[in-house]
Amino acid sequence: MPLSIRHITFDCTGDPYDLGLFWSRLLERPLADDDKPGDPEAILADPGGGPTLLFVRVPEGKSVKNRIHFDLEPKGRTRAEEVERALALGARQLFDRTRPDGGGWVVLADPEGNEFCVERGELG
Repeated sequence: MPLSIRHITFDCTGDPYDLGLFWSRLLERPLADDDKPGDPEAILADPGGGPTLLFVRVPEGKSVKNRIHFDLEPKGRTRAEEVERALALGARQLFDRTRPDGGGWVVLADPEGNEFCVERGELG
């Protein structure tokens, strides 16, 4: 049988629940019912059946650029609206790679410094 991806794991030095809550709000998906502040891990399920996002407390902080990251495509919002929403949730903007023709992406970081990109969506 082939392998399948069960979790995509985020290491964090803070509370895994807090980082999970950021991603829960950003992706508009609920955290697991039994996750609570102070737990050593938190899980965000994919209602479509894809891999869960697993947030785990680790002792060491992030020290270099991510080697893998999410490229997010807005649905029902423009890229600019999605970037503003992410910033209001606690993200930081690192780079704006928007091109004059409207293509490109914006690079953001979550509260733990994990990079992710917001690309142009169907509305711009």
